[in-house]
Formats: sequence, C-alpha cells, structure tokens
Amino acid sequence: MIEIEFEEPNIYDCECCSNKTVRLTRFVYKDDDAYAVYYCQYTIGHKDKVVTGVISLGEWWEESVSPERVAFPFRIWTDESNYQIGLMDKEDCIWKDIEILGNMLDREVALKHKWIKEVFQLTDHIVDEDQYIIDYLE
Repeated sequence: MIEIEFEEPNIYDCECCSNKTVRLTRFVYKDDDAYAVYYCQYTIGHKDKVVTGVISLGEWWEESVSPERVAFPFRIWTDESNYQIGLMDKEDCIWKDIEILGNMLDREVALKHKWIKEVFQLTDHIVDEDQYIIDYLE
C-alpha cells in the first residue's frame, strides 16, 4: 500500500513575474518502508497551468546513498477532462543538479526503465491525493 507524507509547501515569488511559486516535497512509503521522494513545482497565474516534478525511486533508508536511486522528471497538466502526464529530459528539470535524487534519466531512457510502471502508478497517486496539485490544476 502506498502512503504519501505531505509536507507544508514552500511558497516564494516567481523570478519572471512575481506571482507565487509553490514547491512541494513529498515522501512516499510502500508497505511502511521508505520508497520514493517526489518534488513538484507550479506558479499560480502563469499562462500555462503545468506542474513540473521529479520522482526519485530506490533505496531511501538512512544508510542508502544516491547511486541506489533513479530520478524521473515529469510534467502534469490537464486537457478538457483528464490529467496528462509526460516525462521530460533531465536538462529541462529544475532539480537536475540535486545529487540525492540519484541518476536522473532523460525521457527516452526513462520510458524503457524497469521502474516506469511504478513511476506512472505514483503519478496516479499524485493526481488523486496531492490536494495542492489537484486544486491548482482544477
């Protein structure tokens, strides 16, 4: 069973427009074990309503180190009736230099990775349970 620990958001002024940017840090547990971390960001008032994020899967207990993890950058947006999820290249990810996330994958490599199904299962949980993201996209 997947459980997400919701931290309070970090809110600051956007550099390009001074609107409020929201950054979220979430810790994910599977069967009570540390399983993943994800970060998301969006800016209220930007023309395009898009959430950018990264999911880091792998070993997340205290003794683990970043080479035991793999990071998948993504975007979430909506069309007229559904959430849309798309992977993106690491160069487009604002967290590309955060070593603790592990080996950050480009889109084409990520789509072939053995954990891709788990990534999309987790994004399903994000759009079902992360109220900040749900409220922003609706």
